[in-house]
Amino acid sequence: MKQGKQLDIEKLLQHVPMGNLPVINHSISNPNSILSMDQFLAKTTGKGQIETYGVYPGIEAFYNTFLASEVSFHHQALSSILELFYCHSGRVGWNMQGNIAVYLGTGDLIVHSATCCANSAMMFPLGYAQGLSLRLDFPCFSENCPTILQEAGLNLQRMKETFCSGNPIVISSCPELDRIFAPLFSVNQARRKPYLQIKVQELLLYLMDFQPGQKALPPYFSQQTELIKEIHHQLTTHLDQRFTIEELSKQYLINTSTLKEVFKAVYGLPIATYMKEYRIREAMKLLRESDATIAEIACKVGYGTQGKFSEAFKDVVQMLPTAYRKSHNYKVDSSNQ
Repeated sequence: MKQGKQLDIEKLLQHVPMGNLPVINHSISNPNSILSMDQFLAKTTGKGQIETYGVYPGIEAFYNTFLASEVSFHHQALSSILELFYCHSGRVGWNMQGNIAVYLGTGDLIVHSATCCANSAMMFPLGYAQGLSLRLDFPCFSENCPTILQEAGLNLQRMKETFCSGNPIVISSCPELDRIFAPLFSVNQARRKPYLQIKVQELLLYLMDFQPGQKALPPYFSQQTELIKEIHHQLTTHLDQRFTIEELSKQYLINTSTLKEVFKAVYGLPIATYMKEYRIREAMKLLRESDATIAEIACKVGYGTQGKFSEAFKDVVQMLPTAYRKSHNYKVDSSNQ
């Protein structure tokens, strides 16, 4: 389970009020640039934080931390702007132009023009996400391209044709991307900008050699992913019930293979595995915050017997429910055990 990462984000954002997305400007190369966050209207019912860095004239980086179900962004649709988002943790999705839906898991990278997402919402199926986004203004950067990239033969026009002329491209997690992005999340904040300058050069060279279809994840239709969200809502609001794939397929008029494939694309796990972890997460919360007995909690999260619940709980959490409750200092009677 990935509870630890979500708890880290909750701690990081504990001083940010709900409904807020504060922007921390560390350095902006050109405050009047069309890449500036001032040009973006962002809204959320959750909360988050965005830290901005001017990397080069024409390139800006944004560290994003979100604790929300979605964040909507509205900006100009500009084909001369290349946008990239690397998912460091959690899951991130978009319903983009052309009825296209894309989802990223940890380690995945999406690349597209600013026309694809001019009026779109970033969705976080797990309720949280951390990532790094980059925005490249081709006209501005071409006039200020570092000499070392020019000497390496960086072809910005070819890159624009590859990534800005069609649907967004999602590059799946791979060692090359990890080597580029991992240091950017571990380096001391005071050294982020020089690291960004180095790693952005490395990323641009990587993208220059990228071939469409190579390591790319498939997009889905927005209607499919919206239907999967409805199924997810039914599953998670009726934990005391068990629904088979066949029942859901008939109810929502979607074939079983598509249901399983798109659910995993959106939520990152097969339905059965996801729901097992979801039930246990809810049980963990009840163990910490309520005085319900283990048997009562087992029933609430969909387990017919306390024995089956304890077995599933130990499989996921690596300890029994009684031990988990004691470890979180919850005081209960022996009758609750």
